[in-house]
Amino acid sequence: MTKKEFAKLLFEKGVFTTRTEAEKKVDIIFETVEKTLLDGEDISIINWGKLEVVQRAPRLGRNPKTGEEVNIGERKSVKFRPGKAFLEKLNK
Repeated sequence: MTKKEFAKLLFEKGVFTTRTEAEKKVDIIFETVEKTLLDGEDISIINWGKLEVVQRAPRLGRNPKTGEEVNIGERKSVKFRPGKAFLEKLNK
C-alpha cells in the first residue's frame, strides 16, 4: 500500500472530510515518525508494535554480480518489533 492509497483509505472510512485533507494529515504523520526516529527516539504503539533505530555492525558482504567480497560499514537502520496482540492476529 502506498502513502496515497493509505490516505485514500482513511478518506473512504470517513476519518477525513476531503481526500486532500487526508493526504496532508498522512504526510504530517510520516514526517513526525521520521523526525522522532532521526532524533533517536523509539515509537511504541500499544497492541501494534515498536519502531526503533538500531546500529548495524560492520560486516563482510559479497557483490552478487562479481562474487567479490566487499566491506559493508557500520550503519543505522529502523527495526519494527510487532506487539503481542498484532502477532496473534497475524497468526490466526
